[in-house]
Amino acid sequence: MTEPIQNYARIGIVHFMAYKACIGGEGPIVETLEKIAVDPYFQVVEVTHMKDATVRTQARDLLKSAHMDVAFGAQPILLVNQLNINSPDTDHRNKAIDALKTGIDQAEELGAPGCALLSGADPGDDAREEGLNLLIDSLSQLCDYAGNKSMDIVLETFDRLPFGKNCIIGPNALAVEVSNRLRRQYPNFGLMLDLSHFPLQGESTAYSLNIARDHIVHMHIGNCVMSNPDHPAYGDNHPRFGCEDGENDTPEVVEFLKELLNIGYLDPEKRPILSFEVSPMPGESTEVIVANAKRVLDEAWAQV
Repeated sequence: MTEPIQNYARIGIVHFMAYKACIGGEGPIVETLEKIAVDPYFQVVEVTHMKDATVRTQARDLLKSAHMDVAFGAQPILLVNQLNINSPDTDHRNKAIDALKTGIDQAEELGAPGCALLSGADPGDDAREEGLNLLIDSLSQLCDYAGNKSMDIVLETFDRLPFGKNCIIGPNALAVEVSNRLRRQYPNFGLMLDLSHFPLQGESTAYSLNIARDHIVHMHIGNCVMSNPDHPAYGDNHPRFGCEDGENDTPEVVEFLKELLNIGYLDPEKRPILSFEVSPMPGESTEVIVANAKRVLDEAWAQV
């Protein structure tokens, strides 16, 4: 493809994975956001909760000055605090919902149009139906809350592996079933898929994207390691493209981009979000692994 990929999508990066010192809502948030903001390759940055109201104001003003779009990921709110929105424990589930409502409030404050999240732990075959019903109830409450602010709720699909996130959602076909049920009442609900997760889900890129094509509102792109338990990025940890024992490199990104074009996700009229989710391993520089990601995307796009 000779046109730049930015003509077909707004390229973003998940800030709190590239700079993991910020994942808990503290750390050098503004300083590291500025490193992203000065890079014209990116039109979008994905942030998470920020504990300090002054930091949120500074971050909002910085990104507004940079003419960048903002997306909000509440996944760390759930993961760091070990919260489960499909827990059978009512008090625990309500705590998770309340934490996400606070995240939605921060997303609104930061100028994001919605809030992304993940499902809770898979309870196993015997309790899965109950878990799905609890998940849908929680998501309905969150869609109501976000809808009152004209905001969206985006559910990201994950794996069901003991060395991964082991989430009830889970398989992309099941995510589509959940989305179909919710969208009857909540048009502000959609799905996020991630190239990093397809190998962990045991699904091909073509299968995942085509089965969810009518429900996808956001995309992530990255890598994972699943063949070597001794690898520092084993599981769902988003190492750089082409790392030893990794699943994704330029050829897999070429296939991914072709399928995104085939399903109509990459579109010059809509220019949806396509964000890198990459994280440095011990001894690696964030700036180097971000440069890696940009090179791989450009090389793959040139082959599409």
